[in-house]
Amino acid sequence: MDRYKFDFQFDAKQMQREVAELEATSADWINHFVTSNYEGKWSVIPLRANRGAEHPVKMIYSDPTSDDYVDTPFLAQSPYLEQVHAHFKTRLFSSRLMRLGRGSEIKEHRDYGLDADSGTARIHIPVTTNPGVRFLLNGSRVVMEEGSCWYLRLSDPHAVTNDGPDRVHLVIDMEVNDWVARHMKS
Repeated sequence: MDRYKFDFQFDAKQMQREVAELEATSADWINHFVTSNYEGKWSVIPLRANRGAEHPVKMIYSDPTSDDYVDTPFLAQSPYLEQVHAHFKTRLFSSRLMRLGRGSEIKEHRDYGLDADSGTARIHIPVTTNPGVRFLLNGSRVVMEEGSCWYLRLSDPHAVTNDGPDRVHLVIDMEVNDWVARHMKS
């Protein structure tokens, strides 16, 4: 299984309000550091980061060898996003808001180690999206609605283009425990 839509939904409007508030008061979007993987604008606000990470680039890096992540001040300013995180009854690793700008492209690549069978899942929750977003996983399109929640096996080839307004996803890496596995089979 390379994709799975969970049977629960989050309030996209509340998430959008909190993202707008972060942008207005305290958070600057940080350009994604793997510039060879994209063209255009791809940026991040870290919500959970490696303990001790202070430099913005280190805060947005999801280190596959680390399991010591802590909430950032940006998550502490976002009560509904905290509730979304608390919904998952498992150990959370990295968490980021990821924005793909209009006319931008994430080139086909693989994120090794992000496979539920290996014990770590990457969850995508669209905060804002549009019909011009084309997310391909193994060459097949995945259409994700705002507020929906998806596991995507991103150790497989995937790519994204955005021909519409900015797209923002909440992206959470988490341990696949019994709770996660049970929800992926329901």
